[in-house]
Amino acid sequence: MNYVGIDLHKKTISVCVVDHNRAVLYRKRFYCDDLQAIEAFFKQLGPFRAVIEATASYEWLFQRLEPLAERVVLAHPQKLRIIAESTRKSDQLDAQVLAEFLALDMIPEAYRPTPRERAHRRLVRQRVHLQKRIKGTRCKIRAILADYNADRKDLFTIEGLKYLGRAKVSEQDRFVLDQLTTEWQFYVDQCGALDRCLREFAKSAKLKEAEARAVLDSIVGVGPVTTEVVLSELGTLTRFRSQKRVCAYAGLVPGQRESAGHRRDLGITKQGSPLLRWVLTEAAWRLVGKSQYWRTIFEALAKRRGRKRAIIAVARRLLCVMVSMLQSGRRYQAARV
Repeated sequence: MNYVGIDLHKKTISVCVVDHNRAVLYRKRFYCDDLQAIEAFFKQLGPFRAVIEATASYEWLFQRLEPLAERVVLAHPQKLRIIAESTRKSDQLDAQVLAEFLALDMIPEAYRPTPRERAHRRLVRQRVHLQKRIKGTRCKIRAILADYNADRKDLFTIEGLKYLGRAKVSEQDRFVLDQLTTEWQFYVDQCGALDRCLREFAKSAKLKEAEARAVLDSIVGVGPVTTEVVLSELGTLTRFRSQKRVCAYAGLVPGQRESAGHRRDLGITKQGSPLLRWVLTEAAWRLVGKSQYWRTIFEALAKRRGRKRAIIAVARRLLCVMVSMLQSGRRYQAARV
């Protein structure tokens, strides 16, 4: 059995092949667009296993190698710190370390989303991107009007847009405002089209996914946007061994430093999915505003730890509730105070 470590980059890949004794057999370097040479090399290897780091562009190579290899392993780049922290670092050495770790069966594996999960994430993250563009464009428009003391709350309603069109500003600012208004309308239209695409995507869901949406929608303060983000970012729940692992994936667990028996608690790790962490925090604020039960929890924590830490604790607890609901299939029931 041959073990292949692959250091993947945007334009090139470096390959190192070792045997079961970790002796180097081959070292090769290919351009990513030379697909024939890549496939020809791997076909002549005989039985092999390969490992690829979970970089942003691994999927195309994974799909190419999957039919040829006995097994293709996706390595977790953050856990392979030996490569990142090495003083002697090169593409060849990185590929060799990956191959040797694979031969020793010591590769920390990363999760590979299914094609549907990948498509879902792409749609949801694009929607978040458009919302940021909409918000940014609105801020620019308001900033220009503020220079003339002409901003108003209902600026982006029908009446507000009419007012924007006749606001007295300089010729140059009018030119910029017209461009920004056109840009804002474009992003709004794009977001509307994406919402329709997401609804069609949800209609094609299997029963389990449809039930998961219904379960999350039953929570007070959790709307369609939060539901879609949570489902797309978490993916398959069975990949997490516990609720604590889910919270760690969202970056909502505190870090720790321990030395000589002395332990110091740090702030939350902020590792994992920043989008999931953001949407849970926003949902926690809405929940605290609408539910007496959650408001009581928040206020008790805020007295001891402050409002910022309290809302993070509520967000973490909300995530645990969501996971329990998804696992049991039970809808949300408001707890009594």
